[in-house]
Amino acid sequence: MKYMVLMYADPAATEAMTAEQRAEVFRRHEALHRDLADTGEMLNGAGLVLPGDTTTLRWQARGPHTAADGPLTEATHQLTAYYVIECASPERARAIAERVLDFHVVAVEVRPVHDWFGMGEPPGNAPGEPGGPGAGA
Repeated sequence: MKYMVLMYADPAATEAMTAEQRAEVFRRHEALHRDLADTGEMLNGAGLVLPGDTTTLRWQARGPHTAADGPLTEATHQLTAYYVIECASPERARAIAERVLDFHVVAVEVRPVHDWFGMGEPPGNAPGEPGGPGAGA
């Protein structure tokens, strides 16, 4: 199963980190990257720029879409980085996520990822699709 590990931090605290604190965070993530590369569980991941450099687009039922500088919501903790991992169980995904919690990343979400957009039938389950009902008929 694939999971997104979504990491949240306080942008002000991130900007205020000392060089030593940044080095420690970097060291811990590099160790995790090596471990996940060795097990084949790491699929993707990246850090995100600070929320002040974000643009949020909003759909409007009547009228043009809007765009605003800043994150979707005003909150103390903002999405700061993510990993996409593939592992055997929710428990393993949680164990991986626990490794990124620290003085900097103060909250982590672990979400299963669909291999499709999660609407309708998954690929291979729709009639006529390879592996789906009626396939090869």
